[in-house]
Amino acid sequence: MACEHLAALEAALLRAGVPESFRGQAWSQNCREWVYFACVLDRAALRVRFRLPPCVEDHEHRGTHDGSEAGFVCTLCHDGVMGLHPSDGGRFPVFGGEVEPDAATDGGGM
Repeated sequence: MACEHLAALEAALLRAGVPESFRGQAWSQNCREWVYFACVLDRAALRVRFRLPPCVEDHEHRGTHDGSEAGFVCTLCHDGVMGLHPSDGGRFPVFGGEVEPDAATDGGGM
C-alpha cells in the first residue's frame, strides 16, 4: 500500500475497479513503492478532491523508449501513484476520483 499521503487515492482507484498494471520499486533505490493503474489520472481534479498535501507533487515522464507516465509522487515517502501519460491514454478511461475519499477508506459505497 502507498504511503499515508497517497493511500486514499490508491484505495479509490482500487474501489473503482481500475486495473493495477504494476506495483513495486519502479525506477531506482530512491523509489519505495510505486503503483501504476491502467487509466489517465485527472491530476487537477484528484489534487482537489483528495486534498493532497504539498509533499505530493505532480509527476510526468514522457519517455520515448522507456515508457511514459503521469501521476503523483510523495517527496517525503518516495511513493508514487501513476497512470498513463495523457498523450498515450486515448483508449483508457480518465479517473477523476469518482469514489469519494471518505468512502474509499471507511468502507462506504461508491
